[in-house]
Amino acid sequence: MKGSTKWTIRAGRLLFLFPVFVLFIAFFVYPFIFTLITSLTNWRGIGSMSFNGINNYLKLLGDETFRKAIGNNIIWAVCMGLIQVPLACVVAMILARYPRGWRFLRTLYYLPNVISTVAIAMVWVALYNTAGPINAILGKIFGIEARNWLGDPATALGAVIFQTIIYIGYFMIVIFSAVMNIPKAMYEAAKIDGAGTLQQEWYITLPMLRGTLVTTMTLAMAYGIRHFESTFLMTGGGPAYATTTIGINLYLKMDSLRYGEASTAGVFLILLGTVVITLLRKIFGASDPMSDAAQ
Repeated sequence: MKGSTKWTIRAGRLLFLFPVFVLFIAFFVYPFIFTLITSLTNWRGIGSMSFNGINNYLKLLGDETFRKAIGNNIIWAVCMGLIQVPLACVVAMILARYPRGWRFLRTLYYLPNVISTVAIAMVWVALYNTAGPINAILGKIFGIEARNWLGDPATALGAVIFQTIIYIGYFMIVIFSAVMNIPKAMYEAAKIDGAGTLQQEWYITLPMLRGTLVTTMTLAMAYGIRHFESTFLMTGGGPAYATTTIGINLYLKMDSLRYGEASTAGVFLILLGTVVITLLRKIFGASDPMSDAAQ
């Protein structure tokens, strides 16, 4: 009977996993293999493909614009993972102490996540305009001369990144939920031992959040690597390719019917994401003290 029961359990698990497995094959494995094959060809999206080996890879690696795009993607990933997530973590830990108006602040910080990326991008284009409010405020308070933040290669990338990393709502909610699951007894014991608020956060909250922080950093850096929307809407990758990313480079190649090179860019995007996330897991580890404490 035991053997029969184990087989039934395994069969049930496989049955539940089968639809997901089919979807994974259909919408990731097959497209990835197709992209890998087309990256080795000259193809305009229609008609026959002509095999050209690794010429597309050599061409992209020799393209200064594409190398710039790779560098910008890495900058995006680092800023998202090491600036946005820590900001979200700090705000989540403050809200977890239930300051006055914490419910309103929690809703306020999350609100931008339910607004269209297009709408937010257009708002920031207006804010960064030479005659916009940012220049007006900086000029009136600090006497800084008005400048075209999105039109200057020296400031365009920083301006686009800034308007993204300040929206911490999604990761704040994830981290806030994790903080709420930390046993209160740990804080009570720390108080009895004379630990202050900062000591509790440093020696209890942060260590217990390690698994959640690694997960949120992974998600944030993955978004940074595949970033496309707001930069394309605000600058189109300019000026002088200062804000271009692999996603924008890929889109422009598809728009000009260079699907072979676009597929090559897609392969580079996947490889870059895999390398960054693997390094992140190696550096910070993948274990979760919250799960260990629950066992």
